[in-house]
Amino acid sequence: MTWNVVRIDEIETASYIGSNLIPLRYTLDFKAAGTNAWTADTGGQLIPPHEEDAGSEELYVVLRGRAKFTVGKETADAPVGTVVYVPPEVFRTAVAEEDGSIVFAVGGRIGESFQGGNWDSFAVADELRRTGREEEGREVLRKEREARPDSWAMAYNSGCWEVFAGNHDAAFEHLRRARELNADGIKQYLEGDSDLDPLRSDPRFQELLA
Repeated sequence: MTWNVVRIDEIETASYIGSNLIPLRYTLDFKAAGTNAWTADTGGQLIPPHEEDAGSEELYVVLRGRAKFTVGKETADAPVGTVVYVPPEVFRTAVAEEDGSIVFAVGGRIGESFQGGNWDSFAVADELRRTGREEEGREVLRKEREARPDSWAMAYNSGCWEVFAGNHDAAFEHLRRARELNADGIKQYLEGDSDLDPLRSDPRFQELLA
């Protein structure tokens, strides 16, 4: 393990739910908290619209430019240097008010060590796939699974990624592993996730649901 120095605006971004993710946690292999950043030009979505689960708090810091946050039903202007705290189970999103705006985000569950679902690693891997660097993207996910072999979310996300890549055999392999790790929790995702639609006519999918 060694220390690292990066310029936040030089990290390769990844598309995620209509926003441009700057994958800090993945780039630095930071394990203490969920730590990332987002960037957009004027009018672009900075923070994807979402709510955090019960017990999960987030802080946002405007590092460059200006943002407009919507938290719950209220909005707030956020010039550079503004810190926005959002408690659990409250809707939040933000748009850029200036070109090149960057917002830093950090979050975690109260009283628990950080685990996370490694959604940001998936975003990095999928950006590589979309730009024709499929094997690099597959390697990103392989390393994450190796680091967290008991994470059902990593296995599940790997399965979804292989669906996008058109590799259905590998997708089923990962989804079976996710089911082994979390048979009850995965059922709702198998039933409702549109990412898996290309698999539904395959008899192996019914076996997953059984």
